[in-house]
Amino acid sequence: MQNMQNLDNVILTILVFFPLAAALLIAFIPQGKSGAIKIVTLTATLIEFVLSLHLVAHFEDHTLEAFQFISGKLPWIKAWNVSYYLGVDWVSVLLIVLSAFLMPIAILGTWNSVQKNLKLYAVNLLVLLSGMIGVFCALDLFLFYVFWEVMLVPMYFLIGIWGGENRGYAAVKFFIYTMAGSLLMLVGILYLYFKAGATFDITMLTEFTLSPREQLFVFAVMALAFAIKVPIFPFHTWLPDAHVQAPTVGSVILAGVLLKMGVYGFFRFAIPLFPDAVLTLQPYLMILAVIGIVYGALVAMVQPDMKKLIAYSSVSHMGVVMLGLFSLNPTGMVGGLYQMINHAISTGGLFLLVGMVYDRSHTRQIKDYSGLAKLMPIFAVFFLIMTFSSIAVPLTNGFVGEFLSLLGSFQVNRGLTVIGTSGVILGAIYMLWLVERVFFGAEKRIHGITRDLNVREVLVMVPLVVLVVWMGVYPAPFLQRLNKPAVDLIDTLKAPREVLTLKVME
Repeated sequence: MQNMQNLDNVILTILVFFPLAAALLIAFIPQGKSGAIKIVTLTATLIEFVLSLHLVAHFEDHTLEAFQFISGKLPWIKAWNVSYYLGVDWVSVLLIVLSAFLMPIAILGTWNSVQKNLKLYAVNLLVLLSGMIGVFCALDLFLFYVFWEVMLVPMYFLIGIWGGENRGYAAVKFFIYTMAGSLLMLVGILYLYFKAGATFDITMLTEFTLSPREQLFVFAVMALAFAIKVPIFPFHTWLPDAHVQAPTVGSVILAGVLLKMGVYGFFRFAIPLFPDAVLTLQPYLMILAVIGIVYGALVAMVQPDMKKLIAYSSVSHMGVVMLGLFSLNPTGMVGGLYQMINHAISTGGLFLLVGMVYDRSHTRQIKDYSGLAKLMPIFAVFFLIMTFSSIAVPLTNGFVGEFLSLLGSFQVNRGLTVIGTSGVILGAIYMLWLVERVFFGAEKRIHGITRDLNVREVLVMVPLVVLVVWMGVYPAPFLQRLNKPAVDLIDTLKAPREVLTLKVME
C-alpha cells in the first residue's frame, strides 16, 4: 500500500519525463540502426501508455478533492514563485491516456513511411509526447505555458522536415499562428500573476476574482491562444495546410491531441478564471462555433484532396465540441468533452487510413480512385466504420457526443442549434459522397495498389474500431466520469455575478 501511495505521488512526473529519457537513449543509437530506433521508440510509447493506465485504475471517483496524483509543490524559479506542480482530474486523465494511446498507434501505423533522419524523427515524437502530457497535468500556469511551448517545437520540425511539397510554408504558418497566440496568452498569465499577488498556482487563482472588465481583457488574450489551437473560426486557416503537409503521424497527433489542447485550455483556465467574461461573451462564442460547423462542412464538400477534406471536417467537428462546451450546462459540456475524445479516434483513424493508401499509390486526389472496395475490401470496411463514427451514426461514439452537445446547446439557443445541426447533415453528405467516389463505381486499377491492408495495419485499426463501438454502445463509464468536473465548473458560474452588457448588444 505504501509503495502504491509513493507511485501515486510520482506517476505524473514519470509520465512527463519518461519520453524524454527514451529520446536521450535514442540519441545514442547509431543513425544506421533504423530497426533499433523504431523498436525503442515504439516500446517507449507502449510503456508510456501502460503507465498512463495507472491513473485510470487508481483514480478515486468519490473524493472531494478537485485534483489527484498531486506531485507536491516544488519550487522551480523562486524569484517568480514558479513551482513544479502537477495534478489531474478526470478530464486530464482521459486526455493523458488518449495522448499515450494515439502515439504508438500512429507510430505503428506509419512504420515504413519515414526513412530520412529517422533518429531525429523519433526524438521529435518523444519530445512532443512529453510536452503534451505536461500540458494536461500542469497546475502552475507558468509551467503550463512552458509545456505548451515545448510541444510547439517538435511539431514544427515534423511538418517542416518530413512534410509534403509545401512543408516549409505550412510549418512556418503553423508556428506563427500558434506562437502569436502563445505570446498573448503569456500577457494574460503575467497580468493574472501580478494582480493575484505573485502566484501562478491555478488552485489559488480560481479563488481570486478580477473585475468584470479586467476579465474581459485577460479572457480575450488567453482565449485567442486557445481559439487558434482548437481552431475556432476565423482562426482556423493554419490547420488545413498543416494537416495536408504534415506526415501521417503528424496529422494523427495534430487532430487527435493538439487541437484538444485548445478545448482543454478553455475548460481548465479560461472558463473558471474568467466566469464573468464567459457569461458575457457566451452568445458570441456560440455563434463562432456554429459558423465553424457550417463553414468547415461547406468547404470540406468541395475539396479534391482526401486529406484536405478530412482537415476541413475537423474544423466542423471541433465547432460541435465548442458549441457543447459554451452551452455552459452539464449536458452540453459533457457532450463537448466526450466529442473531443471521439473526434480524436475517428479523425485520427481516417488520417491513418488515408496515409496507408497514400503510401501505396502516392496520390490523395479523389478523382484518381474508383472501385477501391474491390481492390482493398478490408481497407474499405475500416474506412466505412470510421466514416460512420465521423458522421455520428447511432451506435458509434460520434453519435453520443454530437447528440449531447447539440442537446445542451438547444437548451440555450434553439436557433443556433438548428443551424449547427445543418452542418452535421452536411458532414454526412460530404463523407458519404467521398466513400461513394473512392470505393464504389467502376473499378480503377491504381498504380501501386496491389494488396489490401497487411497484418500490422489491421492491428493498428482494430483498437480504434473497438473504441468506436464501445464508446457508442456503452458510453456510461466515460460520461459519468466527465460529469463531475463539468458540474464543478458550472457551479463556479452560478454564483451571483455582474454580467457586462457590451455596446454591440445594446
